[in-house]
Amino acid sequence: MRIPGSKHAARLRITTANGIDEAGFVRIGGIDQWISIRGEDRDNPVLFEIHGGPGASSLIYASRTRGWEHHFTIVRWDMRGAGKTFGHTGAAGQGEMSLEQLERDALEVSEHLRARLGVDKIVLLGCSFGSFVALRIARSHPELFSAYVGTDQNINAGGRDRTAYAGLLARLEKAGKSKDLATVVTMTADRSAWSREDWSQFNKHTVGSDPLTFDTVKKVVMGSLLTSPLHSLREVRTYMQAMSFSEVLAPQSVTIDEWDEGTTFALPFFLFQGESDVITPPESAKRFFDDVTAPIKEFALIENASHFAAFRQPDRFLALLLAHVRPALAPESNSTRH
Repeated sequence: MRIPGSKHAARLRITTANGIDEAGFVRIGGIDQWISIRGEDRDNPVLFEIHGGPGASSLIYASRTRGWEHHFTIVRWDMRGAGKTFGHTGAAGQGEMSLEQLERDALEVSEHLRARLGVDKIVLLGCSFGSFVALRIARSHPELFSAYVGTDQNINAGGRDRTAYAGLLARLEKAGKSKDLATVVTMTADRSAWSREDWSQFNKHTVGSDPLTFDTVKKVVMGSLLTSPLHSLREVRTYMQAMSFSEVLAPQSVTIDEWDEGTTFALPFFLFQGESDVITPPESAKRFFDDVTAPIKEFALIENASHFAAFRQPDRFLALLLAHVRPALAPESNSTRH
């Protein structure tokens, strides 16, 4: 069982008359996938979060983001290859591991949520690697979503954007880490040629070279995982195994060109990025944002945050949701069907 975490468990209790707290496996894309739905008031807008990694479920942050549930019904989905979905049947039971399949799954989850919660549209939140999937379905299926919110937003630009790579080289050179610098230089900036080991090395050096990112991974990510009342000790191990298993998805994103796929969105469009993000730099996200056409759009930086900005600064992220996203939602997006 779980390490005692009564404080966190008590914090997660929902006792309001119109609240919702349900979780379990739903048949999505031919396999059982875990979906959590939590909120203080079913009449609040539904916020569907597509997590990053790949393979890194956001369910571990439920305690940190408890305040969000007073204003939104928060849906967290452990996609195939992640979290409880991966733990349920292991590697052999995950089926097709491709970005295209994740997109199909995400659309099926969206339809499930509309029916289960009785709403016409939901707010789509794309986080880190999950923003590849979320951005695509927001663009192609605006009829399902009342707004798109991206955080730790990935922008590959068909491999042309090398901001994160250049930033890593500069940090390693400044720190005098010549051996690490040589390793990254040898890899080159062409991610399409990277081996699985190259991906691992790049991520390791990126996190280790930036104190704020390293601190966030240690305290926010690992801290949340180790104290989550929603996960057992066995699931902590499974969480890490799932991330390793899902690494196969990362190279599939390399050729995505957000400009070629389209900069016109038929729904409100928001990007809230960590001010000091070295993994998905805000400069890259802002370049794409500037070219986006949408009915409403807003870009904001989250101070004292690198990657995992929404989870390091959950109150600031909520303030942005309330200041910009909530007012942009059409009344019918929040209404219950009869």
